Amino acid sequence: MKREMDMAEVSDGKLYGLDDMVKADCAGCEGCHACCTGMGTSVVLDPFDAYRMTAGTGKTFEALLAGPLELNVVDGIILPNLKMAGEEEACSFLDQNGRCRIHAYRPGICRLFPLGRIYGDGGFKYFLQVYECAKETRAKVKVKKWIDMPEPKRYDEFVCTWHYFLKDLERVIGKDTSGQAAKTVSLYLMKQFYLIPYNKEEEFYPQFEERMAGAKRALAGFLAM
Repeated sequence: MKREMDMAEVSDGKLYGLDDMVKADCAGCEGCHACCTGMGTSVVLDPFDAYRMTAGTGKTFEALLAGPLELNVVDGIILPNLKMAGEEEACSFLDQNGRCRIHAYRPGICRLFPLGRIYGDGGFKYFLQVYECAKETRAKVKVKKWIDMPEPKRYDEFVCTWHYFLKDLERVIGKDTSGQAAKTVSLYLMKQFYLIPYNKEEEFYPQFEERMAGAKRALAGFLAM
């Protein structure tokens, strides 16, 4: 999701890598779930989120879309996101005590917070959003420990691949005034990367790479526009 911002206003002015220390540790968010409410449609899910969430809940992605997830347009492409509900506009996965019911396999955006990513030159760096977290006192923690993803470098490579693939598709969609390209691409991506079940007994990355190779072949005509 694109965001226009002045880094000097929203961050501490530093860029971080996986092995850097950053003041992001909220001590388990004890007594707080502010970042799990009022997020609108901003917690967008990527294919790795789909893989982990279906494995963790034991539900198909279609079943999740009928409940705690929904679809919205993100920069011209239809993608899934966590659904907010109730008077508090709270994440559908929060329990009655304000704790996350899927914490072990929560989405990448949730793991990232209060960090963000700034992309450029085919990669990205992490930055600290200094005003987003309600916890005023945070401890230093290594970035890769905070995000808590297995094989962190491989995960970062996946994030880059997915991000720049979407950017290429968004560029093409922006040239099509009929809207047909957006519809075709969105339907294909939803099926290829979310609705077709992943093999939960096998690693995610080889499955994703195979699907990505297939997607690039199938959408080669669009990407060449």
